Amino acid sequence: MEEKVLKAIQDEYPEDFSWCYGCGRMNEHGHHFRTGWDGDKTISIYNPKKEHMALPGFVYGGVIGSFVDCHGTGSAALYLHRKNGYEPGDGAEPPRFVTASLHVDFMKPTPQGTALKAIGTVHEIHPKKYRVETEVYAGETLCAKGEVIAVVMPDTFTAN
Repeated sequence: MEEKVLKAIQDEYPEDFSWCYGCGRMNEHGHHFRTGWDGDKTISIYNPKKEHMALPGFVYGGVIGSFVDCHGTGSAALYLHRKNGYEPGDGAEPPRFVTASLHVDFMKPTPQGTALKAIGTVHEIHPKKYRVETEVYAGETLCAKGEVIAVVMPDTFTAN
């Protein structure tokens, strides 16, 4: 049985903020990464496509970087949304985050044809700044570790 994220924070973002190539549901060409809770950890599941190949049989590292990035900002949004008393599906608009820093360490080659699972732990640095530690697994194999520093999206991002 395929594992899925049932209640993702990205499903709650307003349409104007749902165009990210990694996690935006409005971007028809994007990855559509979705991040939700699994206990006190955050989780994203993704099945890389054939064209996300580095070499035959292995996933391109840029996809892993994008996965860690969007998982990090989604995790920070989940954390602050919960801190504010809400959960995905409550109808309350969640906070949006942007990436201040992204770091990825590749532990093992990531095999093609296997669902990837990102598991995150969120640490509050400041009420508007969070550090998200992420581990990316292909099956039981730890393929990458990452860290995202996510900050609340500045108001200037909403100016047209």
